[in-house]
Amino acid sequence: MPERKPRKDAARNREAVLAAADALFARSESPEDITMADVATAAGVGKGTLFRAFGDRAGLLRALYEARLEPVREAIETGPPPLGPATPPHQRVLALLDAALCFKLDNRRLALALEESGSTSPYQAEHYDRWHGLLQGVLEQIPGLAADSDFTAHALLAAIRADLVEHLAGREDVPREKLRAQLAAFTTRAITTP
Repeated sequence: MPERKPRKDAARNREAVLAAADALFARSESPEDITMADVATAAGVGKGTLFRAFGDRAGLLRALYEARLEPVREAIETGPPPLGPATPPHQRVLALLDAALCFKLDNRRLALALEESGSTSPYQAEHYDRWHGLLQGVLEQIPGLAADSDFTAHALLAAIRADLVEHLAGREDVPREKLRAQLAAFTTRAITTP
């Protein structure tokens, strides 16, 4: 049986909800303060529409996060170096972590809200599995790291957890470029085999 296409009004409502949620989270100092009712009102839809489309607040956060992440994902999957698949492994690991850090810096409140939402571990989230699998696959291509690629990928991703990024970015003595340089130095040490 062929997959049903969403109705035009449902697709339009989904876009309106994502745009409204995007604007609300961008302006909010505290992501926890944004409710489903706030998003529904800003999007001009009923709360029932919101819950049917996204299930719950965590589902809405995931959808918004994925929509914002799409250009990065395209660059990783099919783009040119340094993110694309033709990049040498050492350089690609550095570029992937830098892209993830920059994404989290640019989307601090949303990334933090997503990692803090729900009762499940952030390590069980679909986006975490994707990043881990990608990093592990690239690390396996580096001589001497294949055996520890699973742990190394987890350890490198821990360095860019949203709560840590929020803590470091909130300090005035740690500007964005310094964070990026520190991550690159840490990553280089972690993936350089003796």
